[in-house]
Parts: sequence; C-alpha cells; structure tokens
Amino acid sequence: MAPSMTRSMQRVAEAVAGDPAGCAQLTVTGLAERTGTSEATVVRTSRLLGYPGYRDLRLALAGLAAQQESGAAPAVTADIAVDDPIGEVVAKLALDEQQTLADTAAGLDTAQVEAAVMALTAARRIDVYGVGASGLVAQDLAQKLLRIGLVAHTHADPHLAVTNAVQLRAGDVAVAITHSGRTVDVIEPLRVAFDRGATTLAITGRPEGEIAQYADHVLTTSTARESELRPAAMSSRTSQLLVVDCLFIGVAQRTYETAAPALSASYEALAHRHSPRPRAR
Repeated sequence: MAPSMTRSMQRVAEAVAGDPAGCAQLTVTGLAERTGTSEATVVRTSRLLGYPGYRDLRLALAGLAAQQESGAAPAVTADIAVDDPIGEVVAKLALDEQQTLADTAAGLDTAQVEAAVMALTAARRIDVYGVGASGLVAQDLAQKLLRIGLVAHTHADPHLAVTNAVQLRAGDVAVAITHSGRTVDVIEPLRVAFDRGATTLAITGRPEGEIAQYADHVLTTSTARESELRPAAMSSRTSQLLVVDCLFIGVAQRTYETAAPALSASYEALAHRHSPRPRAR
C-alpha cells in the first residue's frame, strides 16, 4: 500500500511492520514521536490500513507480536495460516464473505440506492468507471444493464473513459467504482461527467474519500476486512458485486415490461453457443 501513502505515513507503516511488539506498547503520541510525524498522521495511517483508529491497530499489533513470539504459522489473512488444510480455507473464506455481505447490506443507505436506481432507470446513457478488480465489477454492471436494454458502457482505458465522459450531459448517468475512493483513473472521468451535468454515482468503501466530491449519490461498501489481504481485493469485490446486483434488480423491477423481453432476446441470441456441437464424421 506504500504508493498510496504520503512519506510521513510510510514512516509510520515501516515502524509498525518492523517492530510490532515495540509499537504495540506506544501511545499514539509515542508512535508519532518515534516516527517523527504527528498524531494525526498516525491516525490517518491506521485508517488507511483498514482500522477505525489507532487503538484498533495497536491491538492488532499486540496480537501479531504474540503470534510471532509463539512461533505459530504466519497468517495469510487474519484467520488463515499458511499451513491450514484447503477444507479450512474454504470454510473460513465462505464465512468471511458471508460477513462481508451482511456488513455491506446493513450499511447501505436504501434511500441512496433508490435514488441511484431511479437515475439509472431514466438514463439516456450510462458510463461505468473502474480499474483493477473494480474494473471487473464495472464490466459486470455494464453488461447486466446492457442485457435488459439500457445503453451502458465501461472503459478499460482511463483516457477513453475521460473522452467519453466529456460527451455526457444532463439525463445521463456516470458510475464510479473504487474501494479506496482515491483512484485517480476513476475520479477524473467522474469529475468530468459531474461538470457536464450528468447524474453521478460512487460505489466505494471510503465515503469520505475524494470520489464523494463528485458524486450525487454514494453507495458505501464494507471495509471491515479489506486490510487482511488487500492486494487480492477480496472483500471489496464481494461487497461491490452485492451493490451492483441491488442496482440491477432495482432497475429490472422498474423496467420489467421492456427488460424481460430484452433479457429473453439476449438468451435466445446466445443459446446456440451453449448447445453441444455435432461431432464431425
């Protein structure tokens, strides 16, 4: 996560990674003094790492220090060790994703979801932005909406995303998907769409992030477990897909008279591709 941190935040992260036991003994003031930073920087670093505050990070460091001292196998996530049998891995991941979905559902503002659904339903055109794992979720939303007859597109090239955002106007909708809320390649096209008068939606785990400045509606995903294996974007992807499915079903409900025939037509058009081909004699 270092590239997303300021240099002062990197110093805090390097300190806790290098000496979890020692840092677990420090107050927020003590850690700030040790790293030559400020208390605010320590708190911001804790939050970026996925903890509500420094107290929670300090508890996690104490747990890590105890694990290292005991000689237990290192954890891949908070509760999966490198020597866990695959059966336990499956069970633990299933439980984790179940909790992620529950957390996301509990935290979603249904009024914001309703407003987002209404905007998508009435849209002349829909652009969806996302990169990396969020880009895969963006593709999922765009193809779902396309199959029920809406004009929806996503763009893997960030330059093309901005170029298309310039063409948006009032009556169009732009959707940005970013867990961090700070992904420049997603923020930039959403900002352009916002300036052009399009209705803008943000699906993010950080509603206080920069992305919210350019979003008419913000849909918040779960952040509780993202720090455990962040490069794989496991929890963020799971929670984003839940939000996408909620939007899709909401739009399909409100456009059922046209959505149902469009969905049937797409199934029929692809049916021959799912039939077994006759063997050549």
